[in-house]
Amino acid sequence: MANRFMLWAGALALLAGITAAGQAPRMPDGHPDLQGTYDLATLTPVERPAGAKPFLTLEEAAKLEQQIASYKKLGDASLKGDRPAPPKGGDGSAGPAGNVGGYNTFWLDLGSSYTIVDGQKRTSLIIDPPDGKVPPLTAAAKERTARLRARPTSDVQETNDPGLEPAGSYDDPERRPLGERCLLGFGSTSGPPALPDYFYNNLHQIVQTPDSVLILTEMVHDARIVRMNAQHLPNGIRKWLGDSVGHWEGDTLVVDTTNFTDKTRFRGSTENLHVIERFSRVDANTLLYRFTIEDPATWEKPWTGEYAWPATKEHIYEYACHEANYALGDILRGARLREAEEAAKAKK
Repeated sequence: MANRFMLWAGALALLAGITAAGQAPRMPDGHPDLQGTYDLATLTPVERPAGAKPFLTLEEAAKLEQQIASYKKLGDASLKGDRPAPPKGGDGSAGPAGNVGGYNTFWLDLGSSYTIVDGQKRTSLIIDPPDGKVPPLTAAAKERTARLRARPTSDVQETNDPGLEPAGSYDDPERRPLGERCLLGFGSTSGPPALPDYFYNNLHQIVQTPDSVLILTEMVHDARIVRMNAQHLPNGIRKWLGDSVGHWEGDTLVVDTTNFTDKTRFRGSTENLHVIERFSRVDANTLLYRFTIEDPATWEKPWTGEYAWPATKEHIYEYACHEANYALGDILRGARLREAEEAAKAKK
């Protein structure tokens, strides 16, 4: 009995040593355990800035990260209650708000460091094309984008990409983007591909079984179900987040997604968008996430990006998006009141 106990204790010690040495923890079915909560916040943009190198030295990254931290500290200061109102229509800043007033940076989490892949601080998520840029749009995509921007209603995703959000999306209650209506996460944070939103609520949780994998997004509480070793749904069945099926290639989880709708046009893509994602464990606290985008009707060639998903002990909280949100109702009531006042003036 004592010998049996010693053998069992020795086996446990050996297993602990293997795990400590960097071997990925595994599920009962033998596949790597990818489960956990991950913080996708990063300073690394999707596309490489003009003139930037593919990588930053540790010294360069530390300097830039410190600058961002200092900027955020200033932005965290409380806003003055008696501050003057912003100019009518905003000050012309990029984005939907136009700096008409909003949160200070205390409430935002734009990321505090550049993503690290293979020990290098990356300056873009995109690695192919080598210039770190999204490939050019096809002629058909340019025409389609212009047409979509001009249409009277808009169900497209809210996006931080300049020029891709329909003009006037906030000028009519029927044109509010899906993210602003709390129906889908901002800027493709829900995926696929799952990208940082450079805003807040950056956490993603993976729950894994032999038959399915759940990817839960903190922003707008989206939940994507990956059906393992399955066939895609019939072509006529379309979903906002597409139809995701998965399989294992060695220790890498490969997720293939098709069957998108025309209401969630990732960066202006068509419903025939095809996304392949690869999840692999780098160490006990990090996943490497790689995605490849293909849509011949939108881009001149496929493109690929990757970045690290660091594990976190932070908790995902409910995103009660429209709870106690009276803004849109007040906007509409104010518009009706103005119309009534103008009609009364016209009668005099």
